[in-house]
Amino acid sequence: MEYLELFFKSIFIDNMVFATFLGMCSYLAVSKKVATAVGLGAAVIFVLLVTVPLNWLLDQFILQPGALSWLGEEFADYDLSFLSFILFIATIATMVQLVEIVVEKFAPTLYNSLGIFLPLIAVNCAILGGSLFMQSREIPTLGLATVYGVGSGIGFFLAILTIAAIREKIRYSNVPPPLRGLGITFIITGLMAIGFMSFGGMLTGGEEEEKTDEKAVKVDSKDDKENDKKELATTIKVIE
Repeated sequence: MEYLELFFKSIFIDNMVFATFLGMCSYLAVSKKVATAVGLGAAVIFVLLVTVPLNWLLDQFILQPGALSWLGEEFADYDLSFLSFILFIATIATMVQLVEIVVEKFAPTLYNSLGIFLPLIAVNCAILGGSLFMQSREIPTLGLATVYGVGSGIGFFLAILTIAAIREKIRYSNVPPPLRGLGITFIITGLMAIGFMSFGGMLTGGEEEEKTDEKAVKVDSKDDKENDKKELATTIKVIE
């Protein structure tokens, strides 16, 4: 249940584009056609799938204070957390380079369509944000980190695919001249972000029920205590 909850939360509630507005440069530039949006979205999913778990391992066994204790007691006091950005970006750049080589080899048309934005995935704030959010939220296990990476990638894929489909259709619409291009795209993005905010209630119902149950238990316990006090007072009177 924890894996499923984190998966859907990273896609809908904590969507990289609509919740935190990360990766907007690629989102706006490559979303003119569905084909290129699908290619970039798939590349982002792969990069997040690989880099978030790898960076979780780096964080757990190298970067956190005392993480080097597995090398010996003399290394237990080392704190390499200041290297987080450098190592995270190095991991991301390595994976992006691998993706670039594969796409250029097997899909040259897509490679030419993506242009400079494919290698720019290495400095895409959505990719780095996935690893930094993983670190700041202290995701406890490698499995959860992998699920979070996949979910974040699918969330970005869903966002860029949706806006690309809308932008292809909107070419044939009568958009006011001042809003054509990025203007109407920003407006649609804002409306979609508001729509995605409605998913925030997906995973809160159970918590509210638990809180209600806790309150009911507390009320019952208070009533029991009051009844016990009354019974005790009655017993004392009878004895007297």
